[in-house]
Amino acid sequence: MVIKVWARAALAGLVMISAPAVAQDYPNRPVTLVVPYAAGGGLDVFARQLAQRLSDRLGKPFVVENRTGAGTAIGSASVARATPDGYTIMLGTSTPFAINATLHKNLGYDPGKDFAPVVLTSNAPFMLLVNDALPVRSVTDWIKWVQSQPNKLSYGSAGPGSPQHLSMELLKTMTGTTIVHVPYRGDALALNDLVAGHIPTQFAEPTPALPLVRAGKIRALGVSSTKRLAPVPDIPTLSEAGVAGFDFVSWQMIVAPAGTPKDIVEKLHRELKAIIALPEVQQEYGKTGRISVDSPPPDELLKFMRNEIVRLGKVVESAGIARSQ
Repeated sequence: MVIKVWARAALAGLVMISAPAVAQDYPNRPVTLVVPYAAGGGLDVFARQLAQRLSDRLGKPFVVENRTGAGTAIGSASVARATPDGYTIMLGTSTPFAINATLHKNLGYDPGKDFAPVVLTSNAPFMLLVNDALPVRSVTDWIKWVQSQPNKLSYGSAGPGSPQHLSMELLKTMTGTTIVHVPYRGDALALNDLVAGHIPTQFAEPTPALPLVRAGKIRALGVSSTKRLAPVPDIPTLSEAGVAGFDFVSWQMIVAPAGTPKDIVEKLHRELKAIIALPEVQQEYGKTGRISVDSPPPDELLKFMRNEIVRLGKVVESAGIARSQ
């Protein structure tokens, strides 16, 4: 009995000694950073910036892998099922981590249980865009234009239940308009069709949209946040432009699979917060319209995620798309 007690104590001591060593040795091989959106979109560009800086700081490659499909559910489920060792992490938005819980009938993962949140990286507003050839030059014009052709016009989004999709659904509700949804696998693909005139309008993240706006290929009518975007201060908020009270942004978060060692999660949290605080990263935020946030620690982020599942679930319900996927 004494020997067994001593053995258990020795084992416990070994675990306590080895746990910090896990983080000290991490990473000792490449880390996969999954992005559940197509390459070229705003989140993909952001992920690659973070991955490069993580690689520089930690001495091992952080490799971005785009796993698209099913409105982010395929990539997210793969991360939820990945070995919880810190070598598979994911950058996602409020879609896979909150919205999908209400949107999907059979999601294949539980965002409130299957992930270990690492860091809240930012918030992202969206821009209401139209093809430049259209005679629509303001939000008021847009409302009149859509109201004059109920259910005859279409809009693109980054996928069913994406914040871009819900932004338009909220705008439809608040303006009494009807317009047909055309889902894409990410902003970049939808923007290509917007430029080509295959779809006339959409909400999109500023990162991929701003170069096209500046080139005169598409027109920005308003932004979804309560404050104007620093890169384009002349573009009004939707609330300023006539849709009083409009406010919809997406939050972005990096997570690991549930069960990932706490010391690895905390190491990634510290490193990513340090990266985000860098002046050059903050300057990049300003250029792209991304909104900086001060991330809570991982334990608090889990509570935040679970609260957002409830809050955004109500938005999905009110849009009439609950369990539609």
